[in-house]
Amino acid sequence: MSTDDKNHILSLNLSNSGLTGIISPEFSKLTFLEKLDLSQNYLSGPIPPDIAKLQNLKELQLFSNSISGTIPAEIGLLKNLQILRIGDNLLTGQILPCIGNLTELRVLGLSYCQFNGSIPKEIGELKNMKFLDLQQNNIGGLIPEEIGGLKELEKFAASNNMIEGKIPGSISGLKSLQILNLANNSLSGSIPVELSRLSNLKYLSLQGNELEGKIPLELNSLAQLEILDLSRNNLSGTISLLNSELKNLQVLALSDNFFTGGLPENLCIRNSNLSQLFLARNDISGEFPVEILNCSSLQQLDLSGNKIGGALPTDIDKLESLTDLLLNNNSFTGNLPPEIGNLSNLESLFLFDNMITGKIPAEIGKLQKLTTLYLYDNQMSESIPRLIPSTIGKLKNLVILQLRQNELSGPIPTSLGNCRKLQRLVLSDNKLSGSVPSTFGFLSELFLISLYNNSLSDTIPKSLFRLKKLSIVNFSLNRFSGSIFPLTGELETELSGLTKLRHLLLNNNQFSGKIPTWLGSIQELGELDLSSNTFSATVPAELGNCSRMLKLSLHNNRLSGFIPPEIGNLNFLNVLNLQKNNLSGTIPSTIQQCKKLFELRLSENNLTGSIPPEIGTLSELQVILDLSFNHLSGEIPSSIGNLKKLERLNLSSNQLQGEIPGFSLSSFQGNDKLCGPPLISCSESSGHMRKWLSESQVAGIIVAIVFTSTLICLFLLYIMVRIWWNWRKVAISCSEKGGLDKKEEDELEWVYGEEIMKNSDHQFWNSNSMALVSSQPKQVSDATCIFQFKFSSASTKNNQIV
Repeated sequence: MSTDDKNHILSLNLSNSGLTGIISPEFSKLTFLEKLDLSQNYLSGPIPPDIAKLQNLKELQLFSNSISGTIPAEIGLLKNLQILRIGDNLLTGQILPCIGNLTELRVLGLSYCQFNGSIPKEIGELKNMKFLDLQQNNIGGLIPEEIGGLKELEKFAASNNMIEGKIPGSISGLKSLQILNLANNSLSGSIPVELSRLSNLKYLSLQGNELEGKIPLELNSLAQLEILDLSRNNLSGTISLLNSELKNLQVLALSDNFFTGGLPENLCIRNSNLSQLFLARNDISGEFPVEILNCSSLQQLDLSGNKIGGALPTDIDKLESLTDLLLNNNSFTGNLPPEIGNLSNLESLFLFDNMITGKIPAEIGKLQKLTTLYLYDNQMSESIPRLIPSTIGKLKNLVILQLRQNELSGPIPTSLGNCRKLQRLVLSDNKLSGSVPSTFGFLSELFLISLYNNSLSDTIPKSLFRLKKLSIVNFSLNRFSGSIFPLTGELETELSGLTKLRHLLLNNNQFSGKIPTWLGSIQELGELDLSSNTFSATVPAELGNCSRMLKLSLHNNRLSGFIPPEIGNLNFLNVLNLQKNNLSGTIPSTIQQCKKLFELRLSENNLTGSIPPEIGTLSELQVILDLSFNHLSGEIPSSIGNLKKLERLNLSSNQLQGEIPGFSLSSFQGNDKLCGPPLISCSESSGHMRKWLSESQVAGIIVAIVFTSTLICLFLLYIMVRIWWNWRKVAISCSEKGGLDKKEEDELEWVYGEEIMKNSDHQFWNSNSMALVSSQPKQVSDATCIFQFKFSSASTKNNQIV
């Protein structure tokens, strides 16, 4: 190709061509170039300023590369540019005001970069702009009023930035706008009424801001609106959006606000297009809003986290298109209507944390597409076979079944084994009895099974060990018996599939026998809790092979023998609890290798020997080090003092001797008035005090103290004599008059301040002092002042506690 031919190239498209390296300045020699597309490659480096030499350029597309640096100011010289797409790169800096020079620009794509600063007001000069995309940057500041001058703008997206302030009223000038996305910023104030003038608007998202106040009624005039998302703001008041006017509305999201009251009667109209309604986590009250039942096209309905009560409507099956129904965390009562089984398209049903009673209707077995069922935290009762009949096996697509914390009783139906896609099965915190069905061995996709806190019994079926994807098993707080070593012969072959087991909790049952050594072959095991059973024999050394173990709890069993030194191989172990067994021998020094231990309990065993000094290297020990009630002897190693984070240390009931390791001198430095070991003795300290004062000064202080004491004693003696003399005069007067008259008795009664006087016209109750006081001024004794202060303080304190 000749040089002339090269110079006359009009369009160059190398999009998605695997290009690497930088953008060559040589492109600037293609002076006739009108379209340059280098998008979706692996280009790096800056945008070359020489690109400004392409004065005929109409389209520049560099998006989806690894281009860095800032936008060169020279780009403002491309006066013919109509499309500039440079987003999805590593560009930084500000959006330059020179962008306003590109008056022919129709598309500006700057999203998914690291631009900062604010939107320049010069953006208002781009009168031909149709698409403006600024999403996912670090842009702050205000939306400029000049934005209203973009009369041709159809799409404006600036979500996921740090834009603040109010939405400007000038936005009403965007008469052609169809998409407005300002989600996840810091916009404040109210929703401007001016938005109602955007008659072509189809998509409006203001979610994730700090908007407040009510939804303007005027928004109902947006007849073309299809998606409205105002969730995660501080909006309040009642919901005033009407489907009778918003006839094209398909998605309405108002979750995570402070809306109150009920829903408007004409929120939904028959034959509406509304398919998604999200009203979660507001303060909506009342009963189930029956007006929603008119939305026959609804596919997803989320009313969770409100204050809605009453019974679920029996005609809920009017919502025949529902795929997801979320009503959890409300106050629904009554029975689950059997009509719910007619929602044949239902895939997810969330009803947990309500007050629903009765049994699960048999009709729920008709929900062929159901994948997730959460019914826990209710007050359902009856036995499971009647609640979930044998037809449960027809739910071929069920992935999650959550029935935790109800009043369910009876056995687990064997038909659950037909739900072959089940991944999570949670039936815990109920009153289930009987055995675990052997049909669970068919649940090959099972990842989690939790049956804790029931009354299940018998042995664990050996078919459970065939579940190769099983990761979390919690059978604790039941009545299981036998061993967890139910197989004989080809044991290793049978258990080789449990390699993904991460949590095995079988505590608080009646298991006995040996702890199986095959547990050591499960490399992923992070938590093993076999506590509060009757396991005997030794702690298997093979457990030391579980290199990812974080928690090992074998306490409250009948284990004997030595603590295997292989425990030291558990380098990630946080918790080791072997207390209340019959373990003997010494504490293995290899425990020093468990550097991440923050809780170590070995108490109530028969351990002997000395405390290994290596324990002092376990610097992360914090919760407790408990070695009590053993037969440990020797001295307490001084290295214990290195455990700076330790909160509780229990070495009681052993045979330890010697000195208790003290703290270092540095632990007390900076307290000049402390004395005694390891600081200077207190006698030396007082000696230093004496050196501070001369002998004459000390003598003067003693004389002053004696003189002051003498004066006080003489004054008290004088007071006592005066009181005795006055009392003697009163006694003589009383004997002469023959006793006190009625008035004097009343006055004497008043002095006590504890009883209400019968003739106290001039007195009133003082609630602060809890005593009667006269309306006339009286002297108050010091004792009374002290009483008042104490009462006031106590009263204040009580108010704070309440």
